[in-house]
Amino acid sequence: MSQKSPLALVNETFGAKDKLVDKLVGLLDRGDESKDDLRKRLSTAANTKLLHLHRVATEVKEKYGSHDALVAHVAKTLGRGKDKPFVERLAAYSDARLIDLAKATERRAKKSAR
Repeated sequence: MSQKSPLALVNETFGAKDKLVDKLVGLLDRGDESKDDLRKRLSTAANTKLLHLHRVATEVKEKYGSHDALVAHVAKTLGRGKDKPFVERLAAYSDARLIDLAKATERRAKKSAR
């Protein structure tokens, strides 16, 4: 069985690339960037990248609520929740990197609990 192409996945799941970009604009934290600038930048990105961004953004929203909550969760599971410089450094990490850290620490905690 062959995998579907990223274009086929985007069209099947979201209908069109523009609709996926619109969903991402609503999900992502823009910082100082305006919605129109973010939309332009995302519309030029590859479908694979957009699918990855959507997967990560929805996981952060559903499981943790926000980037800051994810940072707090990772710092707490690592046992360094009160270490301010460490938490500040974690806050600079991308959501995808933080999710990887969270999953790794959860696996490590499960393994040590056995």
